[in-house]
Amino acid sequence: MTQSSPEQDKQLILNNIEQYGCHLVLIEADNYLPAFAYSIGLYQKFGHPEVICFGLKTEVLGDLLNYASELVQSGEKLVTDKAYTGFLEGHDVQFLAVDKAFYQNYLGYGGWFYDQSFDFPVLQLIWPDKGNNLPWNENFNPEWKFKQPLLDRDIDFKFYEEKNVVAYTTKEVLAGKPILYVYHDADGDWQFYGSDDPSPDNAMLVSLESITKLDPSINEIYHLQYGWNAWRQDVNEDWEYAEGEADEEEDTNEGS
Repeated sequence: MTQSSPEQDKQLILNNIEQYGCHLVLIEADNYLPAFAYSIGLYQKFGHPEVICFGLKTEVLGDLLNYASELVQSGEKLVTDKAYTGFLEGHDVQFLAVDKAFYQNYLGYGGWFYDQSFDFPVLQLIWPDKGNNLPWNENFNPEWKFKQPLLDRDIDFKFYEEKNVVAYTTKEVLAGKPILYVYHDADGDWQFYGSDDPSPDNAMLVSLESITKLDPSINEIYHLQYGWNAWRQDVNEDWEYAEGEADEEEDTNEGS
C-alpha cells in the first residue's frame, strides 16, 4: 500500500474543508483510553474554534462534529456556559474552552496542519449521562467519569484515574532518583521506578498524584495502555514504548 506524502495529506484536509467545512480526525479507543474526534478547518475557514469530543463511538463523534460544523457554517458561534439541543436526541450538550496545556496530547495533527503551531482555539463538546447530568454535576454516573476528560482543568494531572489511586514506586524515587521506567500492568496498576530491576525491599505505595508532583513530566505518559511499559535514558530524553512487561521482554530475549 502506497503511503501518502505530507503534501497529499494536507491537500486532502484542504479539500474536505472546502467541500464539508472541516476535516475530521477520528481516533479509535484502545484498551485504556476512550475514542475521540476533533475538527480541523473551522478556525481556518470561519475563524471559529475547532471542536473536540470524547468517549462515544467514532461514528457518533463524527455526527456530533458534523452537526457542530453545520451550525458554524450557518453563522452560529458556539460558546461555553450554554446548553445546546439538537446534538443528541433528548439530551443537551455544553462546551468547554480547552486549555492549551492539552493541545499536544490530543491535537497533534491539527497542530501539524496549522504550520506546526498550536495557536488556535478549541472547544470541547461535553455530553451528559442518561440522567442529563454533566460530568461536573454531583449525580453524574461515576462509571462514565473517565470517558471524557475535562480539558479546561487539572493540567497538572492528566491521567484517567482518581488522584488518590495507589501507585507502586521505590524509596529511591521518593528520595529524588529520576523515574526512568514506568509499567501500566494488565490489572491497571501503575509502577514507577528509577531502574529496570527495582528491589522489592525498597517498594513503596503512594498516590498517583504524588508521583506527578515529584516529576510533572510523568503526565505525558498518561496514555500508556494496559500491559505496556515506557522507559527513557534520562529525564531529558523522549519516552520509548513497548507492549508487555519489561521482564517478559528480557525473558524472551534470553530464550531466543
